[in-house]
Formats: sequence, C-alpha cells, structure tokens
Amino acid sequence: MLVNGKWTEEWQPVQAKDEKGGFVRQVSSFRNWVTPDGRAGPSGEAGFAAEAGRYHLYVALICPWASRTLIARRLKKLEDVVSVSVVEPALTDQGWRFGDYPGANRDELNGATYLHELYSLADDDFTGRATVPVLWDKQRRTIVSNESAEIVRMFNSGFGALADQSIDLYPQALRAEIDALNDRIYPALNNGVYRAGFATTQIAYAEAYRGVFAMLDELEARLSEGPFLFGTPFTEADIRLFVTLVRFDAAYHGLFKCNKRRISEYPNLTAYLKRVLAIEGVRDTVNIDHIKQGYYSIRSLNPNGIVPDGPDLGELGL
Repeated sequence: MLVNGKWTEEWQPVQAKDEKGGFVRQVSSFRNWVTPDGRAGPSGEAGFAAEAGRYHLYVALICPWASRTLIARRLKKLEDVVSVSVVEPALTDQGWRFGDYPGANRDELNGATYLHELYSLADDDFTGRATVPVLWDKQRRTIVSNESAEIVRMFNSGFGALADQSIDLYPQALRAEIDALNDRIYPALNNGVYRAGFATTQIAYAEAYRGVFAMLDELEARLSEGPFLFGTPFTEADIRLFVTLVRFDAAYHGLFKCNKRRISEYPNLTAYLKRVLAIEGVRDTVNIDHIKQGYYSIRSLNPNGIVPDGPDLGELGL
C-alpha cells in the first residue's frame, strides 16, 4: 500500500480484519462528483463540471466494482465522452499494472506504470490502497472519485445532456427500494464472496459462506417472475448483482471456496444472467480470461499461480 505517497511493501489483499478474523474492505478515499454545472455533489468539492473529453476512467476487467462503471458508461452512451484505460489482469507486487496483455493498455494519458502512481500524482501524501475504478480529471490532473457506486450514479445523471437520457439506472420512483436492496445484496453477496475468500478464521468464513448462499437463494426466488430485479426496468441494482454473478462460477466458486452451488445450478439466476448479457454493450465489458488470470494471480489464495482450464461456462452463455 501507499504510505504518505510512497509504495511501502508488496501488495496484500487483506489490509484489515474484524474481531472474528473477517475481511474488512477499505473505504474509498476520493469522493468528488461530476455534475452538469460543476456544483458540488453529495460529497467532496465543487469544480468538476460535465465536459466531453475531460474525464478518463481507469479500470480492471477482473474487478466487479470497476466493471459496474464500464457497464453504466456503455448504457448511457458515454464512450465518446469519457475515455478508458484497462490495467493488466494479474496483480503484481505493486498492485495493478499497465501493459500489453491482450485487452489491457499502457497509460498513454499520464505515463504511469502502476496504478498507485496516479494516487501519488493526485495526492503526494496519500496513504491507502490504490484501487480501481478511478475517474480521473484530465484538466485538474487529479482523481475525481474511486468509489464505483458513486461513479455509476455520475454516469447516470451527472453528465446531463452528454449522456443518453432514454435510460435511467436510478429512477426517482424506485430509489428507496433500490437503496434498500443494494444495502442487503452488498454485504451478503457482492462483498460476501470476498469475506469468504479472504477470511482468516473458520468462523469468519462460515458466516460469510452462509450469507452468500442465503442471498443467492433469495434472489433465485425473486427472479422467478423477472425479467430484472424490479421487473421491467433495468437499474443500477441489476448492474451490481450482474458483475458478481458473472464472476461466480469462474472464480468465486473455486478460489473463494463458495462451492455449495454454481450459478449454473440456479435456473432463474442463469436465465437472468443471460438476459443481462443480451443487453447491447454489456457482454463487451466481460472478459473471462482477465477474470481468471486476475483472481488466480492472488498469491495468498493460489501460491503456485496455476490458472484452471475450466469451468465450462456455456450454460451461462459465456
């Protein structure tokens, strides 16, 4: 991690634990908002007005949080407004790296070799982990936000007329329900798989494992009538669920020990996954090779670095 802007040791997935030995995720540090007129958003400071070509998104295709933002960018038709760079999938001793792995890029914008260099560039005294996604302001040469949930909402409404107004990922009438469902799915499933995979005690693992499958069972029942979590509209809640489901059989089931069932064994979740993949642009944000190469590069979970050939994901439409 970075301490006072300097890289201090090789990358470790677990930086904090709770009293049971459970994985605790770092809170995002940069919380500014792009808004149509540049006024301050719900957090952070003002001065980040929506402008075509001003902002750049740094992502990893392995990462579900980063993939949320890629999907929102695509659905809101912001490809020509916000440019993108993709890091290589394998985690190095210095974290995310830019390079020439197929599907990744070099950092042509800032010339960084490692993502953590961007954090030091934005704040030369930064202490913490260098995570994706990063929404970068080319004009002010700083990080706008590294909080994926908030970047999704910026792409939905913060870019005003620059974005496609025909789709609303966070409709006013459903906001309370979306927030409530997000607040339940996130700890049990989105972060629950990580709490299982990075648990350092049996009790912490068992608690996370039970939560993962209790939520999957609940969602299987909820999606019996479909097509999406709130019926017809496709919302940010669907994005947040999809990015976890699409990685489950390829990584979480085996590497993270979430092995009670595969998603392919849930008929309604499988059908749901296929419906989301059929939405124009969504499939382009999914790279199973990056997902497998990335997760299986985590030495604490896979010290020999062997990437499995399977599983066969044909039943999921992948």
